[in-house]
Amino acid sequence: MDNITHSVVGLGVGALIDRSLPAEPDATHARTRQRMLLAIGGLASNFPDLDLLLTRLLDAPLGYLLHHRGHTHTLVGAVAEAALLLGLVWLLWPNARRLLQASRSARGGALLAACAGLALHLSMDALNVYGVHPFWPFDRGWYYGDLVFIVEPVFWVAFGIPLAAIVPRPGWRRLFLGLLLAVPLAATLAGFLHPLSLAGLVLLALLLARVERRNAPAEGRAHRGRAALAAGLAASLALVAVQGLALHQARTLVAAALHGLDPGERLLDTALSAYPANPLCWSFVSVAVGGDGGVAAGTTAAAASLHLRRGLLSIAPAIVPVSSCPAGIAGRAPADATPRLAWLSEQRESLAALRGLARHDCHVNAWMRFARAPSLADGLATDMRWGPPGARNFSTLDVAAQAHTPCPHPVPGWGYPRADLLGGR
Repeated sequence: MDNITHSVVGLGVGALIDRSLPAEPDATHARTRQRMLLAIGGLASNFPDLDLLLTRLLDAPLGYLLHHRGHTHTLVGAVAEAALLLGLVWLLWPNARRLLQASRSARGGALLAACAGLALHLSMDALNVYGVHPFWPFDRGWYYGDLVFIVEPVFWVAFGIPLAAIVPRPGWRRLFLGLLLAVPLAATLAGFLHPLSLAGLVLLALLLARVERRNAPAEGRAHRGRAALAAGLAASLALVAVQGLALHQARTLVAAALHGLDPGERLLDTALSAYPANPLCWSFVSVAVGGDGGVAAGTTAAAASLHLRRGLLSIAPAIVPVSSCPAGIAGRAPADATPRLAWLSEQRESLAALRGLARHDCHVNAWMRFARAPSLADGLATDMRWGPPGARNFSTLDVAAQAHTPCPHPVPGWGYPRADLLGGR
């Protein structure tokens, strides 16, 4: 997820923890605890992205592809990050240190905020098509949720509206609320958000504001905003549940469409990417093999081929036809698209050639530790999750330009997402 989303969610969880603990008897300690838990929640929810500092260990694009969402995005790494963050708070924040020495509930809240922020970062990153490998070193494999777009405004609104209620200065509160509404509106006008999605976000904002107004007097000053924060958390979990149901339907529809096009091909994977605040529209890349029924077992028949297809899908075309899905996300549906499905591009390539490059070219071998939909076209290796064959994006490796350069080092030992194409490596 983007760091704005991580920050808003982390701050929201920190505030919810603060408002769920017994009130501190001292007003100074109460203010310090609120600031401390907000800070810990917000920082912990961003801490794993410190691995961006490691991306310079390898030349582009491998540095970003292999070291971002790397060791800091693992459960083992999260334990060390929690200890580091809490240690920094203890050493660098005298008021927080005095509070932690005096208050058992503050100590428990600090530990909970750190652990929750880190767990939420890993969990939220696992929800999208990019993927994570959280169980290293016990499991080197990638895990893909394919559920939620990498920038999800539902999370902004779900936690942002309740957070606005605790901003002490009216001017800053109005500015914060204005941004929460202005950004989705601008995204809609720019073609990144469907008008129905914008309407849903406004409705969610109004509902949370109503929850805040109705519960604030009963909650009292110390717990102000807790009901709205809890409702925002519930709304976020509901989004994930709805997206999960929609994902299952989308995957079924894509598999059926591909079987209708070529019953002889074997579908290995469908990488699905959600649209923001929109469970109806999906973009996808399918990975299939043809010409050899035993590819996954490691055979190297010359006729075997890899077939990649990119497309757009609406699981409810009567409500939102695929032509109405926001064009700014994955492109506009062509004129010959059906209301349900649009094919954008495809590529067939020799499986033997892909295996040969992965075996003999150390740069391609390292790149294959990231690529889920590997496309080789015009001397470029591109993951088709982010563009058509031959297109340049952050995943593109110029194979010819790297041919005479030293092998990349250090290469993390992540598993190959497409080990099924590489003979089970």
